[in-house]
Amino acid sequence: MNNYTDEDVDLEDELYKSRKLREEMNLEFEYEEYEEEYEAPKRPVKRNKEGKQNSKKKVSAKKVFTYLFMLGTIGIMCLLFMLYGPISAFREWLVTTAMTTMTHQYFATWFYDDETIEHILENNKIIEVNEDTNLDDIVIGGDLNKTQYANEYERAIFEKDPNNDDYKIIEINEKNFDGYLAVVYDPSRVETVVTKKLGTSGQYLTKMAADNDALIAINGGGFNDPNFNSTGGSPLGITVSGGEYVKYESYSGPGGIIGFTDDDKLYLGKCSVQEAKSMGIRDAVTFGPFLIVNGKSSSVLGNGGWGSAPRTAIGQRKDGIVLFLVIDGRKATKFGADMDDMIRIMENYGAYNAANLDGGTSSVLVVDDVIVNDPIDSTGAHKTRPIATGFILKADDADNGDKSVVEDKLNK
Repeated sequence: MNNYTDEDVDLEDELYKSRKLREEMNLEFEYEEYEEEYEAPKRPVKRNKEGKQNSKKKVSAKKVFTYLFMLGTIGIMCLLFMLYGPISAFREWLVTTAMTTMTHQYFATWFYDDETIEHILENNKIIEVNEDTNLDDIVIGGDLNKTQYANEYERAIFEKDPNNDDYKIIEINEKNFDGYLAVVYDPSRVETVVTKKLGTSGQYLTKMAADNDALIAINGGGFNDPNFNSTGGSPLGITVSGGEYVKYESYSGPGGIIGFTDDDKLYLGKCSVQEAKSMGIRDAVTFGPFLIVNGKSSSVLGNGGWGSAPRTAIGQRKDGIVLFLVIDGRKATKFGADMDDMIRIMENYGAYNAANLDGGTSSVLVVDDVIVNDPIDSTGAHKTRPIATGFILKADDADNGDKSVVEDKLNK
């Protein structure tokens, strides 16, 4: 016989066991006659083992498939629960985070209709302080060498190298994000930089910083982004650089003009070009929302409507010290900061006026023409993008800024 089945194997095993038992018990049995009736083919033991191994493999594959199917089913059920269940936190986080990006709004529109999205955004937003910035409250040139500190944050600002009057970088590490706060001691050296290809395309901040002799730089205001494919060349609202009004158009979004006056005070407000000129705005961008005005913080409903993401903000203390804040995000365990986080950090470090700047892939801190934070673009690549504007600290003849926090990145 040429075919050798599992039944043949089982029968042959039974015959073998029976014969051994008869031999042990000295029983007589005409085995030969029975063996002639059933001529079982002889099969090497090796093939028998292979058959059993194949059978085991089939069972294992079935178990794996069943496990993966159950795991996938549980995962889908959990996702559906988060998307449409009674707990709204995940739903609000997803919608607000997606709708404030340029290229990932589909994460919200895939799952929810326009009415649902609008409802979520209406219940998660910032209510800005409805006041004009009182510039008289800012007194520049206060005690920048104090040794008595109100709290740990004030200590972090004023404990510096005695020979360093330029800036200090403070590292920010929290559960959901990391980042840097750059403390600028001389507000007269803070300027706005603008892409040289204004109206056509943006530039990388490293290039703008190098072209303008900047010690440090952060990204600035927003820019027009039709169909989410902007090249970053057309800034929003009013843009002023070195007293020149390089771009101005109407702006109806959150916040407004964010700029420094001729007497180096940070002004936040909604104003026309003529009003800005009358106040002596020398350097400015446009964006928002405003986080703190005259020492009063904006009210945050829900998560603020901006979700968690990489962010940038600028602020000024009552003593004139300027704060550049850049936060990283878009990582598995570090999503980024929401507006509550940005307000809290600025409050901690004593900002009297503060505003949110452009975020996401645009959020970048440049020191000595090197990016020191970790921007991540829409593809997941660790890089920034061309932008329209930025704020810089202009170099002078006696620069020796504190680079100890980012020294390892500068030396790469």
